[in-house]
Amino acid sequence: MNAPAEAPRALEAPRPLPPLPRGRAGLSLGQAMLAALAALAANKLRAALTALGIFIGVAAVIVTVAVGAGARQQVLAQIQSLGANLLVVWGANVRMGGVSLGAGQRPNMSWDDAQAIPREIAAVQVAAGTIRQQQQVVAGNQNWATTVIATDPDWFVAHDWTLEEGRFFTAEEAMAGRKLVLLGQTVVQNLFGEENPIGREVRIRATPFEVIGVLGRKGQNPMGQDQDDAVVMPYWTARRSVMGASRAFARAVSTISVKVHEGEDMAAVEEELRQFFRQRHRVAANEPDTVQIRNLSEIAATRDASARTLSLLLAAVAAVSLLVGGIGVMNIMLVSVTERTREIGLRLAVGARPADILRQFLLEAVLLALLGGAVGVV
Repeated sequence: MNAPAEAPRALEAPRPLPPLPRGRAGLSLGQAMLAALAALAANKLRAALTALGIFIGVAAVIVTVAVGAGARQQVLAQIQSLGANLLVVWGANVRMGGVSLGAGQRPNMSWDDAQAIPREIAAVQVAAGTIRQQQQVVAGNQNWATTVIATDPDWFVAHDWTLEEGRFFTAEEAMAGRKLVLLGQTVVQNLFGEENPIGREVRIRATPFEVIGVLGRKGQNPMGQDQDDAVVMPYWTARRSVMGASRAFARAVSTISVKVHEGEDMAAVEEELRQFFRQRHRVAANEPDTVQIRNLSEIAATRDASARTLSLLLAAVAAVSLLVGGIGVMNIMLVSVTERTREIGLRLAVGARPADILRQFLLEAVLLALLGGAVGVV
């Protein structure tokens, strides 16, 4: 006999699968970094284009800030080349028969005025009167048209002028009218080329002069004039041998360079100087000044403020480029999240936490920004 069939067992409900193990701290920073690098390597073109936006923004910021800083340095160097704490005095505008003849057309300042300024105004370090004239300078078979400046040794102090080689003339040599000259770099280049001019002879209006020094390079002043295109000689030498003078204007000077001691109030010294000339020239209270004074420190401050404003404007424009690059990274990462929903779901299914996913995408964005920024800096 066949054995009786067993009674069928009741179907049991399936047991739930145990949850996938989750780490207490989730992915470590190193693991998240590796995952981010792998994701970027899988989308090289997208990563490169995203980093390009940051690269352009960072490079634009650096370049524009550097250009602005360079412009400021150039302006300050030009002003510094004129001399620090410097006031320059010119003759005021002259009117004759109701017609304006312009500033400095009639000599109204003298050598004695320049010598008296340091004695009368304690804040003044030195004051040097000068006259200028265009002359032809000849050396051998070479000649050059330049500006001849006649002054005294204090002029070099007032304008912070240094020597390339040689020496300055002394106060004794200046008063004695010695036939000595110092040449600017432009004059040396055009008359002597690469030769050493020290001890050589140059002629101005057929008068021989000994070259005793070469002035240090100054470059252009803020008005665009070449300060190195000049020959400097003692004042009384020029009066007797080169420029001449009528008996009425034998001691006249066209400008006076006044150097003020460091730390003094330039505006206060300027006012003292104005009152000095009014008293010395016996100007009545209702009459205009006989001189005009230019404060080069004010010119420096104005030009520096303009350069600073330009720098800030350029930096702001460049910052907009950097902001656009950052928005580009944000947009690309948003698209990346949308496209990788399957990968995100898979990671969550195998135990990743939302914080791990967030960390990976943040690291991808940071790596892209750092890559683009590093290339932009380079």
